Amino acid sequence: MVDRKALIAQLKRHEGSVTENGRHRLYYDSVGVATIGYGRNLEAKGLAEDEAEFLLSNDVDEAILDCETLPFWKRLDPVRQQVIANIVFNIGFNRFLGFKNTIAAIERGDFETAADEMLDSKWARQVKARATELSEMMRG
Repeated sequence: MVDRKALIAQLKRHEGSVTENGRHRLYYDSVGVATIGYGRNLEAKGLAEDEAEFLLSNDVDEAILDCETLPFWKRLDPVRQQVIANIVFNIGFNRFLGFKNTIAAIERGDFETAADEMLDSKWARQVKARATELSEMMRG
């Protein structure tokens, strides 16, 4: 029976990985194939559904943790929390913080203005239907 632990250690040494700030990053291997982690050929192998679901779940948890640092988060109903978490997932927390007018309206409880501000953004022009759906949810 193969020594799985020894094989994994050897593969990590042979394959290597590209990390930045403790996170694995996409890199191109010696023949130009998009790769991540320890030799995962994204072009030939991609991700299995359970792997994609695992990544999604982790990313959702991270987005929610970021959102929980917003001073108004706990005052929002679950639907509006979902809107904000969706945007944070999509563009990242730091970029969401740039939605100053939207955030100010949410803090005031002015969800109509918040929805209008969401739609009046580069993000809305990029994601189109997503922004429309989320702005309607924000309106309530």
